[in-house]
Amino acid sequence: MALTTIPARHGKALRLRRNQAVKLVNVHGTQVVDCWAWNAADMHEHMSMEATRVWNQRLNPEVGDSFVTNFRNPILTLVEDTSPGVHDTFMAACDCQRYARLGVTEYHRNCLDNMYEAVRDLGLEPAQPILASFNVFMNIAVQADGRTLATKPTVTRPGDYITLKAEMDCVVAFSACPQDIVSIQGQGDNTPKDAAFEVLDSGFPDLPPSSTWVPVTKGPQG
Repeated sequence: MALTTIPARHGKALRLRRNQAVKLVNVHGTQVVDCWAWNAADMHEHMSMEATRVWNQRLNPEVGDSFVTNFRNPILTLVEDTSPGVHDTFMAACDCQRYARLGVTEYHRNCLDNMYEAVRDLGLEPAQPILASFNVFMNIAVQADGRTLATKPTVTRPGDYITLKAEMDCVVAFSACPQDIVSIQGQGDNTPKDAAFEVLDSGFPDLPPSSTWVPVTKGPQG
């Protein structure tokens, strides 16, 4: 299947069957891409960054980690990553209110609206706004104090990609982030660029979904 372009500043959505995968390509190496996913049978069940961090006990995913939903079910598993592995689960997707706070007085394209537009193009309706997206290729660094975050330009190279395997029939949306005020796009000019994706039936690592983290309990003393 040929690559589908995600135009700069816009979004695209797709349907994935369980055990299919989507390969997301950073064509220019400079673009942040926001990602959402929903259970195709129930759009009230969606990929949750909060639940995923608990599941993996990681701030950001590594190959083999699963993303889980607000119902704590695996929905996508990261099975390939040719990028430097720098992604983000902290920052909210940009929306109109974010740009107003940044001093923009007219309509500015934004990831939240891109998500709605993309999913509606499939004839579906998200059950609620979701600001907590998986921000693929976004470079948010935890500082030495363990509390402070630093927002930096992406470090991805042209052609780098990640592959996400579906753990259930699902709907996935991407937004080629329109952010051009805060410096997150790479190479310094902060200009949003196209990204692309490809739906795969085979040819990717068939990793199992990860298991949830559970604390190690101590045995009886003595």
